[in-house]
Amino acid sequence: MNQIVNMIIRMVMNRLLRRGVDAGINRVVGPKPARGDMSPGQRAGADAARATTKRARQAMRLVRRVGRF
Repeated sequence: MNQIVNMIIRMVMNRLLRRGVDAGINRVVGPKPARGDMSPGQRAGADAARATTKRARQAMRLVRRVGRF
């Protein structure tokens, strides 16, 4: 019974931690302007920033996963 409770608590904590990390990354990146208002150069920069943000999130998840062991 205790193992089941620990598993559920761990799953909930991981989700909350993921939401917190994602919120922090979004705050650092800042609000995104509408794509229609961007020039092609700005659009390319926004796409690169989105890819970098995705890699940062993946890296944070990997660090948390490795940190458990």
